Amino acid sequence: MPLYKKIQFNSATAIYVWKITEPLEQLLEEVSLNPICQLRIDGMKSELHQRGFLSVRKLLNEAGYTDFDLYYDEFGKPHLHDGKHISITHSYQFAAIIISDEIVGIDIELQREKIIRIADKFCDAEFEYLDREKTAEYIKKLTVIWGAKEAIFKIRNEKGISFKDHIAVNEFDLNQTQTIASLHFGSLHKDFKIYFEEVEDFTLVYALE
Repeated sequence: MPLYKKIQFNSATAIYVWKITEPLEQLLEEVSLNPICQLRIDGMKSELHQRGFLSVRKLLNEAGYTDFDLYYDEFGKPHLHDGKHISITHSYQFAAIIISDEIVGIDIELQREKIIRIADKFCDAEFEYLDREKTAEYIKKLTVIWGAKEAIFKIRNEKGISFKDHIAVNEFDLNQTQTIASLHFGSLHKDFKIYFEEVEDFTLVYALE
């Protein structure tokens, strides 16, 4: 389908969201890949991942770029040749990118009850304000927390960072759609502004330093 949503966060930052409804064959016809990315997609066994990968290239086109404007560093972090910052995410039938003059990270996640079972692997201080009795709210808040920590990890991309031990998300209300998170890793102490919203049954989260 066409672009699902564009969020012009400010003059320097834009978020693009794609709902993946196209069959793989259509996406392959519509997207041109650089040789490295062609090898990557050829090696993917999951059609879901292939469609997500290609839909990100559709989003690049919406933002005025092509796959040839994108490259990955040795840690797998994406960059744009013009120097702007980019972060990429896809999950099931949604893909999203954020492009900015600032350092940014993005994540989109399906809201699933499964996240309750793994909450203690990525939450610590957050349990002080989470209400486990309100199941629907608990799932949504856990998804925001996971997305925030994933977005921050994408920004820093450093080996050894633990979601549970090194990243903390401040208390938030789901109606506020924003909060603060902090990263404490060795001598590094940084705060991030976190923004979130629901996209159908998914949670979109993006972080700015």
